Amino acid sequence: MEMEAFHDLSEDERPSDDSVKDQETEKRGIATESLLPGPPEDKLHRGLNGLHMQMIAFGGSIGTGLFVGSGHALATGGPLFLVLNFALVGIMLFTVAWGFAMGWNYWMQWVVALPFELTVSTIVIRYWDVDGKITSGVWITIFLVLITIINFFGVKGYGNVEVAGSMFKIVAVLAFFIIAIVIDAGGAPSGQYFGAKTWSDPGPTNNGFKGFCSVFVTAAFGYAGTELVGLAARESANPRKEIPKASKQVVYRIILFYCLSLFLVGLIVPYNNPHLAGAKNASSSPFVIAMDLGGVKVMPHIFNAVILVSVLSVGNSASYGASRTIAGMALAGQAPKIFGYIDNRGRPVVALGLSLVIGCLAYLQYASGQDVIFSWLLALSGLSSIITWGSVCAAHIRFRLAFERQGHSLDELPWKSPLGIWGSVFGLVFNVVVLLLNFYISVAPIHPAADANGRAYDFFQSYLTVPVVIAFFVFAKLKWRVTMPALEDIDLDTGREIVPLDILRAEREESNQLPTINKLWNLLC
Repeated sequence: MEMEAFHDLSEDERPSDDSVKDQETEKRGIATESLLPGPPEDKLHRGLNGLHMQMIAFGGSIGTGLFVGSGHALATGGPLFLVLNFALVGIMLFTVAWGFAMGWNYWMQWVVALPFELTVSTIVIRYWDVDGKITSGVWITIFLVLITIINFFGVKGYGNVEVAGSMFKIVAVLAFFIIAIVIDAGGAPSGQYFGAKTWSDPGPTNNGFKGFCSVFVTAAFGYAGTELVGLAARESANPRKEIPKASKQVVYRIILFYCLSLFLVGLIVPYNNPHLAGAKNASSSPFVIAMDLGGVKVMPHIFNAVILVSVLSVGNSASYGASRTIAGMALAGQAPKIFGYIDNRGRPVVALGLSLVIGCLAYLQYASGQDVIFSWLLALSGLSSIITWGSVCAAHIRFRLAFERQGHSLDELPWKSPLGIWGSVFGLVFNVVVLLLNFYISVAPIHPAADANGRAYDFFQSYLTVPVVIAFFVFAKLKWRVTMPALEDIDLDTGREIVPLDILRAEREESNQLPTINKLWNLLC
């Protein structure tokens, strides 16, 4: 994400309180503003190591948005808009009242994701169990119990599962690259040469400007969770060093997992393939369709297993993200205090329990009208990622301006955003543009409903997140009567550990003395 981190020192690096006071009279230091401010936050355990953080960044949230949702985007916008929009959103990512609204918005995004992913998992299973010999409820129970066990093992359990899941997805996508190139070149069992034929027949784009606009939402859904690295920072063993490394992995994730894989998919699968929008199971995945078109009989089953692992991985991330978010809000006084309880093993057990209980909404698929219920639940968080990313960019801009206004130097920062404040300006503007484009496609959809009621229904299905966030914002304004503070009044000191400048200078000097190859490695990784 496009923001500087004020990162905590490990226990053995922390200066004493007296030395900190003396150093502050002579020079300004820097640290990380905590996710969960105040003493109660210290109960969270720093159980995530460097490998955990890098795997969370590289592949932790890759799931249905890429492997399944991209099929609908390909059918709607065509291969050019599919790759272009995912690339644009990827570039943007690399780049107290509102905070209240954002906290609840972000919590809703993740708490709804868990039952959704559990439901999707049963759909993926149907690829093998076509006749439904084992009911969906059994699979939901198995997967929900599994996610519960993982999360109650603590943050290390979450981290270890994310490492295993991410590595599995990385190997699978790399294998897909090789297979897709072979299929495209005509070397697959089907013997059909694809080349770039799909870009001429039926063509690179579909539905014109509306198709272009519609793909942005799928792209945002596919990238949702990229910011989890920042959320996990509070439980990292050495966030000051690991967060910069993990953040660099996002670049490779965008290029390799999204842009390159979707480009290869677009070379093989035409946007008018009937399976893209016709099926409600994993057979609508463009990755599975590509291998079917190549006549590769075993790989579709393997890739369906990849999709299942991805779905469960995102479900695991959803329970983690939802529980940490509402626990943080509780400790900040923006949610019921009970959700801020953290046990002696560093687990926000009440918040985690709430998230897992809401996961039981997956059983609604047995209820009448379950499609309507789920569609409205998803509508609550449909644009959450875009609003969250825009807010992070705005917060970073305000932070940098306040940092300068209050007499700080950028040298005090352990890590500076590669694109600086202008990267966040671009990100903020881009997110606003995406919201406006989505408003346009919500008012004038590609396939509009026949009557006014149907059109109103479709609009709120697409844009419900915005009025919900505004409602939270207005509630906070009325309840706390808060106003936006002036730059010189923004508190940059509460809840941070001091990292003296001499330590930062020593680290930079040590880095500058490394051999060129090591400097290049540190720059890229």
